[in-house]
Amino acid sequence: MTELGLSQDQLDMTFETAQEREGVYKPLEKQLSRENKAHLLDLMEQIHQPKLCALQEAIAKGLRDRGFTQVTTPSIISKTFLERMSIDSSHPLNEQVFWLSNKTCLRPMLAPNLYEVSRQLLKLGKTPVRVFEIGSCFRKETEGNAHLKEFTMVNLVEWGLPEEERVSRLKEYAALLMELAQVEDYHLEEEDSVVYGLGLDIVGSNGLELASSSMGPHPLDDLWEIDSSWVGIGSGLERLLMYRERQQGIHRYAKSTAFLDGARLNVK
Repeated sequence: MTELGLSQDQLDMTFETAQEREGVYKPLEKQLSRENKAHLLDLMEQIHQPKLCALQEAIAKGLRDRGFTQVTTPSIISKTFLERMSIDSSHPLNEQVFWLSNKTCLRPMLAPNLYEVSRQLLKLGKTPVRVFEIGSCFRKETEGNAHLKEFTMVNLVEWGLPEEERVSRLKEYAALLMELAQVEDYHLEEEDSVVYGLGLDIVGSNGLELASSSMGPHPLDDLWEIDSSWVGIGSGLERLLMYRERQQGIHRYAKSTAFLDGARLNVK
């Protein structure tokens, strides 16, 4: 029933007898199955694009319109890049990394490659430098309602702004990202990241973290030969969709062969 989109309120209903419960849930299951099938047919005949793809396009266009340059970088990164992010064998995140060899892994975040691309672009001597990437990241996460082993990240960063403008710029870009994602009910909280230090989290009204941010100069910058003030925000798009669509689980919007655009593919 939850795979068909049963709401939390419906899940929380109580009944005095099993017969009473079946009298409510059986018709509800049939209704949800009809709606599930109708959504898939509508997707094939009218929409032709899952919400995850539409969200990627909307965010990419919105950021480009604001002067950010989109980049694409490899999903396979080096151990050296991770170590420059302070993720060595003693770091808690190291246990979540998908290692392909003793020197390479699937990236658990977009930041290492963005650091390297930004390092090269800053050599041009023109600031601010605004870049972003949207791509897959991989972590050995516990399969819960809000986590995926493969998820789609957006990471934006602006280099070379005055340090006194960092907090206001973070708030500006947080508002922009949520506007592009069509998320309205959220607030900002101060948070201390295990990698970047102090930043602002974007948090939904239910307490779900929707995005995290950070700012520099930061001690990590030296390892990338960067000397610049900056702000950055990262967010998982599947989690944004789950929150925006008021769903109980993230898997229905993941890259999947079981779900498509929130609908279950195993139609009965």
